Amino acid sequence: MEAPPIVSPTKTLPFRSASPSSSLLFRRKHRLNCCRRPSRSFTVRASSAAGDDSVVTLLDYGAGNVRSVRNAIRRLGFQVKDVQTPKDILNADRLIFPGVGAFAAAMDVLSKNGMAEALCEYIEKDQPFLGICLGLQLLFESSEEKGQVSGLGLIPGVVGRFDSSNGVRVPHIGWNALQIREDSLILDDVGTHHVYFVHSYRAMPSDDNKEWVSSTCNYGDNFIASVRRGNVHAVQFHPEKSGDVGLSILRRFLYPNSPLEKKPTEGKGSKLAKRVIACLDVRTNDKGDLVVTKGDQYDVREHTKENEVRELGKPVELAGQYYTDGADEVSFLNITGFRDFPLGDLPMLQVLRYASENVFVPLTVGGGIRDFTDATGRHYSSLEVASEYFRCGADKISIGSDAVYAAEEYLRTGVKSGKSSLEQISRVYGNQAVVVSIDPCRVYVKNQNDVKFKTIRVTNPGPNGEEYAWYQCTVSGGREGRPIGAYELAKAVEELGAGEILLNCIDCDGQGKGFDIDLVKLISDAVTIPVIASSGAGGVEHFSEVFMKTNASAALAAGIFHRKEVPIHSVKEHLLKEGIEVRI
Repeated sequence: MEAPPIVSPTKTLPFRSASPSSSLLFRRKHRLNCCRRPSRSFTVRASSAAGDDSVVTLLDYGAGNVRSVRNAIRRLGFQVKDVQTPKDILNADRLIFPGVGAFAAAMDVLSKNGMAEALCEYIEKDQPFLGICLGLQLLFESSEEKGQVSGLGLIPGVVGRFDSSNGVRVPHIGWNALQIREDSLILDDVGTHHVYFVHSYRAMPSDDNKEWVSSTCNYGDNFIASVRRGNVHAVQFHPEKSGDVGLSILRRFLYPNSPLEKKPTEGKGSKLAKRVIACLDVRTNDKGDLVVTKGDQYDVREHTKENEVRELGKPVELAGQYYTDGADEVSFLNITGFRDFPLGDLPMLQVLRYASENVFVPLTVGGGIRDFTDATGRHYSSLEVASEYFRCGADKISIGSDAVYAAEEYLRTGVKSGKSSLEQISRVYGNQAVVVSIDPCRVYVKNQNDVKFKTIRVTNPGPNGEEYAWYQCTVSGGREGRPIGAYELAKAVEELGAGEILLNCIDCDGQGKGFDIDLVKLISDAVTIPVIASSGAGGVEHFSEVFMKTNASAALAAGIFHRKEVPIHSVKEHLLKEGIEVRI
């Protein structure tokens, strides 16, 4: 088993300005942050093993999902060798560092085990290197993620948080276009296609680092999307989660001298795209087999004499098909949740492992992510449970009922305990790795002052002509109502560390009449994190409606995709015709 996630924060080192003279002095004084700025005489060369050696050295320090990177490397014909000691870095012919998690925790690990110095030495020798996401950020001088924490110091600049005051949602989650500069090399096949980002912090281009910058991305401001100098590359986005375009980037890195033809590629990317997500509700049928099902207002059984579980396919096969069809993400919701023993849910873990071998877009999994004690009395934290799902291929964890209880406690006491699954996972893996699934139902009232929860004037009056409604949250798969509204819950979980909200609606589930626009608008206007609209899609026009009338960042559907009533490509073609940017 891989090393458990690191939860202890690193000691904050003295911050220095990003000017060339001061940063050089800083690096001389602090050896762990490397020796000097790399020479400008870097040249492009193939790794010595590019033609006859199929090994890629992978620096995985044990936090987050790097399984997809491994799978992508193997897909391209290479084997993976894991870094065990600093010498493994120095002896590597080609090195990939898919950094996952928090900046401070990563620097703490790298510094304590001697990896930081080895990384600097390797990069300064102009050896083939590819950093991904945090693997890019750590190359800079410092980060503001946990105060002011020093990085490796190879590139001038400070990694700071996106500014949500200018209207952008933080984290930056989704498919965005790049502005690519000349001689980017590994980005030659990207063109105007979208690539996948998921992060809250970014580095900004400046005069001091302009010689490094190979592409930028516009999200509120133009931030650094990739850097390159000689054989050293790093990207803020995730090529292993960017579909065929991402695989082409990895291929360019692994085969730098291959006779791949550089040609313009088709694409329409100019900004952040709206996402279309396929959701697979997974549970065991009455024979014990894991199947994809779909509920009708959360009822997943057929209305027949046998009352059998509704079966719409096998999870791994469907996930692969949706990837081929162009889904921007695939979400697995384990609706049985193995309530007594989540880590005993071996079939679901296997689904993630197998799906991640062929699905190179983000995978989200929900159900059973909580603290529990097994039959022997051993206690497992929600962090341990989530870590196992991450290691098996999940990119994001979806939390439902447990988040409701945490929000209720927070609103009651006004204190963040730090003990809830939401807070624990967010603290270690970053809020971009945590999705909160909200399952409300509509409660009509005659007067908006009749209840203490946020009410809205509804588009369609209630059964007795009521003009107002509030949305009561539920737990346990919609079976139990709780004394908290969707609005109050959304605001609370954002403060507790959620990076995204999956917004369902029990009233609309399986009805095919469209998303609950009133609800989606209420929540997407209330928070600054991305909101995924779910429940009720029945036609392509429902997707354009929710994107035009609300601030939803994504829209999710299940049954209409499973039953092939509305193909994913039809949804995207319709959205493009309506002037809504999507990934194609």
